[in-house]
Order: sequence, then C-alpha cells, then structure tokens
Amino acid sequence: MLNEFVYCPRLFHLEWVQGEFRDNPDVAEGQLTHRRVDKEQGDLPPADEAEDEARPRVARSVMLSAPAAGIIARMDIVESEGTKATPVDYKKGEAPNIPEGAWEADRVQVCAQGIVLRENGYACDGGVVYYAKSKKRVEVPFTEELVRRTLEVRDLARKAAEGPIPPPLVDSPKCPRCSLVTICLPDETNYLANEVGPAGGTEDIRRLFPARDDALPLYVQEQGASIGKSGELLDVKYGKQSLQKVRLLEVSQVSVFGNVQVSAQALKTLCDRSIPLLHFSYGGWFYGVTTGMAHKNVELRRHQFAVMEDAVRSLPLARAAIAGKIRNCRTLLRRNAADAPPAALDELERLAEVAETARDAETLLGIEGSAGRVYFAHFSDMLKVTTDGGSEFNLDFQSRNRRPATDPVNSLLSYLYAVLTKDATVTLLAVGFDPYLGFFHRPRYGRPALALDMMEEFRPLISDSVVISLINNGEIRSDHFVRRGPAVNLTPDGKKKVLGAYERRMDSTVTHPTFGYTISYRRILEVQARLLSRVLTGELSRYTPFCTR
Repeated sequence: MLNEFVYCPRLFHLEWVQGEFRDNPDVAEGQLTHRRVDKEQGDLPPADEAEDEARPRVARSVMLSAPAAGIIARMDIVESEGTKATPVDYKKGEAPNIPEGAWEADRVQVCAQGIVLRENGYACDGGVVYYAKSKKRVEVPFTEELVRRTLEVRDLARKAAEGPIPPPLVDSPKCPRCSLVTICLPDETNYLANEVGPAGGTEDIRRLFPARDDALPLYVQEQGASIGKSGELLDVKYGKQSLQKVRLLEVSQVSVFGNVQVSAQALKTLCDRSIPLLHFSYGGWFYGVTTGMAHKNVELRRHQFAVMEDAVRSLPLARAAIAGKIRNCRTLLRRNAADAPPAALDELERLAEVAETARDAETLLGIEGSAGRVYFAHFSDMLKVTTDGGSEFNLDFQSRNRRPATDPVNSLLSYLYAVLTKDATVTLLAVGFDPYLGFFHRPRYGRPALALDMMEEFRPLISDSVVISLINNGEIRSDHFVRRGPAVNLTPDGKKKVLGAYERRMDSTVTHPTFGYTISYRRILEVQARLLSRVLTGELSRYTPFCTR
C-alpha cells in the first residue's frame, strides 16, 4: 500500500480503498516474478530465541505486524542470522540509474518492512531491493531520514484512505503502463475538470488503453445445451456432442437464452474470474445476472443512492442523457434518411435544447416522448425496401410498439434493446454501481433503471443502427421471423444473425467526440459509466453524454 501511495496516491485509493484491481501484462509479469517468493518456505525464529542462532537462515513470504507503528507487512524474503534480519523485496523491472539505486516507492516499502522487523525485536539496519530484470541487489540503508519519510507516507496514506479520491496525475509517464488506467481515466478526468488537455493545452487526449477488448461475449442459444469447464476452457455441449470450446481468457461474459444448463464447476469459475453470467428468456427478455461477490466500492453506491433520491441533483443527469439521446437520433436520421425532412431535424434539435433546461422529470419525460414520436415517424425513411425471394420484404413499420412487437422492425428493436440493456448492466456492475436505481427511469421491481438511463444515448447509435444495417444490407429476411397471432418474433437463426451484427457494431471503433481518440463502442460504454461515477462522487461537476459527430 505504501509503495502504491508513493508511486501514485490515486492508484493507492483505487486499489486499497475502492477495491479496484485489473491485470495487464506488467501485472502478470510481476506475478510470475514473485512465484518463488509467494510460497511460504524457510524458518524465521522469534527474536528472543534467535540470539544464540549462528547459522544464516532464509524465510520466504513472511507476514508480521507492528501494532505500535500501525504497519503490517508480508515480506518476500527475510535473511536472518541470529537476531539480525534483512528484508529483501522482489521487483520485476530494472534497477534505476539514480544515485539512491532504487526508486523511492521501493525504498519506502522495504523500510516499512524493516520497521516491522525492529518492532518484533530484530536488529535491522537495512534492506535489499532485488530487481529481477537487472538481476541486481540494491542495498537500502535505513537512515533516520528514510524512516522519517516512511512514517510520513504511512500517515498521508491513512489520511488519503479516509478522504475523497486524490486527483489524477497530470500528463504523467507513469499512466500508460498502469493496470488501472482504464478505471482511473487520468487525462479524461483532468480534461473534463479543467477543460484543458494533458499538457495544459486543448490538444486531443492520450488514448492510454487498447481500442478494443481482447475478451468477447459468449452467447449460447441452443435449447438443451450445457456449459461445462474443461481445464482453461468453457465447453458448450449438446448431449455428448461438443458444439464449441472457448478459452476462459477470451470470454468477457456469458449469455444464456432459455433452457441452457451451466455446471457448478463452470459457474464457480465464472464467479472467481468476475465473468458475469447473463440470463435471458427464450424470447430474449433479459431477467437476471449471476456474478461473484459484489463490487467492493460501497462509497460509490452511497453517493449513487444519495443523488438518485434527490430530484434536484439527479435532474441534470437525466437532462444530459435525454438530450444526448435526442441528438443522436437526429444524427442517425440525418445520416441514413435519403431525404431527411428538415422540419423533423429542426424539431429534434429544438427538443434537445429544451431537454437541457427541463424543469422537472415529468416535463423531461414528455419531451422524450415527443422526440420519440418525431423520430419513429421517420424511422422507415432510413430503411430500404428489399426483395426477399422475388417478393417484397414487408416491413410494415408504422410506429414503435412492444410486448409483443407486431412487425419485424419492432421485433428487432425490442430484441436489441434487451441485449444492450444486458451490456449496460454488466458495465455498471463492473464499475461498482447498483444498476437498479436510476436518475430518470423510476425504480420498479426487476427493472435495471440505471442501465436503462445509461443506454439512452446509445440506443440510436448501437441498437437502431444495427436494425438499419441488417435490413438495408439484406442480412435479415422474412424467414427469420415467425408470426404468432398479432406478435412477430425472431427465429433462432434470426437471433444468431442479429447477435452477430450487434457484436460487430460493439466491436467497431468510433472517434470519441470529447476526447478525440478512437475506441470501440463496448469500451465507450465503460468510459461513460466511469465518467458518471466521477460526477456522483463530486470529482466532475457535470455529465457529458456521448454524442457522435
């Protein structure tokens, strides 16, 4: 903890106060380096019994506490001879070329271990930092100055743990390789808080994380299928036949539709690795999620509950979300309708402006309804009438309807909105929110209100866009639907087509209009959720919706 605090107080707060941890190649390399010293081996006699012990000893993974100093430490190695003990701390990187020989964070960490050893009765005049990449032992004498600095860091860290999250570093070279950079969002937070770029100017923000995720969702729709675990693989079977094997490292979430079984071993592994299991009805209704232990950041949920219960504080968030949705609807109509009606575009722009100053949630709800009627009245203008087997594909779209959908377009929209709700819910859970308490949608049993709030600005850009693409590119046909009375539903093959198109959209990259870098829609969902968390905790003054250019 003290090492992290010296390196970056914000990183310390994220990891040790909010419970945020995420692996990256550097973290994995560090874990590999520590394998030898993480296993408890060797013996360290109590100091009062070691006075006559002459032979040298080496003990690995030693945990001791110093109640008077208020420090507890797990030491990689303790080399001892009699009552003299020397802590040795392993680091994966290279030894720095500085006069002290070791970074300050590393010197403070090994000195803290020395303080613990001293309180336990051992003579400890110095420690060692071993840099594995350089294969170099750096001696660190425990001078009065270093001990004083270590105790000062202890006190500063305690104070930081009890207060709000420290501000991000500014244009720091430490950020690009930090494992929590996608959670911290240092440049983005600094920009929105100060309206300047990372170096003080207005240049584009650094993109400090990959544009796309390496892991992807797994969808299982085959009725009667089962999901088991085989080593590091998830094995999807139908009876004894293996339908698909997927590496756990490549799975970000698992969605099961209808009658799909999941083994206890697979479920435990998904929970252990924080891979959510999403439950859908056969028809595509999203009704549940199975995850491991809830996110530890209870402070965020405390802020969420306080803001969401306060109509004055939650109204600006609702305004931003609905104004962003209306503007994105207007952009989609302008881009895809051959002859976009100027009156409709003007009305949507007017309604977006009015939404930004709505006096209460009821007024905002009316504005959203008016914008929806204008938008969906011209939705069919964005669709191309195609031929299907020599006959015209009858879209029959007049207006938005649901439960049940009575035409193919509404069936597609409802299905895709359910899938988008799933991704919004998963993202909010990962950030630490309670997805069931929103700032615009009112709480109702079983309804993820905050997920519905968050997805408002993304409905046109993701779900509606996929519908337009499926129809205009001829990917979806009339035989992908089945009519039962007035209801129109997708067939299993139709659902596969829709999910494939949805995932292509989520994986496609787009330029973030605020930050200027290019990332996938799936990553944008997380960025926006984390920016929302910064607003609720008071780090940012307002929420900026994602509005594509």
